Amino acid sequence: MDPATLIGLLLAFGSLYAMIFMEGAHVSSLLLPAPMILVLGATIAIGIASSTIKDVLQAVKSLPKAFRGRTDSPQDSVDQIIRFAEKARADGLLALEAEAAETDDPFMKNGLQNIADGTDGEDLRILLEDEISTRRKANHAVSKFYNSLGGYAPTVGIVGTVVSLTHVLENLSNPEELGHMIAAAFVATLWGLLSANFIWLPIGARLARLSELELEQMNLQMEGLLAVQEGAQPILLGERLTAMIPPHKRGGKRKEAPPTASDLEAAA
Repeated sequence: MDPATLIGLLLAFGSLYAMIFMEGAHVSSLLLPAPMILVLGATIAIGIASSTIKDVLQAVKSLPKAFRGRTDSPQDSVDQIIRFAEKARADGLLALEAEAAETDDPFMKNGLQNIADGTDGEDLRILLEDEISTRRKANHAVSKFYNSLGGYAPTVGIVGTVVSLTHVLENLSNPEELGHMIAAAFVATLWGLLSANFIWLPIGARLARLSELELEQMNLQMEGLLAVQEGAQPILLGERLTAMIPPHKRGGKRKEAPPTASDLEAAA
């Protein structure tokens, strides 16, 4: 679990609370039901209106992912692919069918099964690239939904402020209440800016970043699977795939596996 989003949001709202406390104000003066209902409710409603029901449902399902932020280790994938390469060189490509049955990753399972079935290398690349492209589009739709909420929220807040100020102008005969009413009117603008920059946009950016990491992982796996199909030497394959991983995400140096019978025959 990567708690970056949770930590960031807690620090952001904590900074807001610190400012309120230092200014001598009260949190209750900002927690007004009417502007909060308008800004949050109308923003979500407009977001739904600008999308499709399926996209909205997928965005809701993806929301916990933004807070968990779980991503697979690229080095673990490299080690796994090297093991596949060693097995393929020792027992043949058909042996990868058993590995496919034991793999939980749907993308890796599909690739291994196609290799075991004898799918042509070019056809396999097209198949895996299409799957990556589909995943990219789905992830983009999810992050776009939350980014759109971040775009709508400030404008909805201004709408709420205008409505409240109209009510203020209707009550000019009560000057003792004008200050409180004007302050309350601007709470809608505050919640519009607050929800956009403290909630919706960070979630959208977080999901977009997680999508980038997921697609990088899938591309790494694709290159590894294609190399396994071509009969790549495991140690060289490991070095090649490791070079595709950013330095700060690489694991320790992998212990070299003993040469297989195929490697000894090739050397002879």
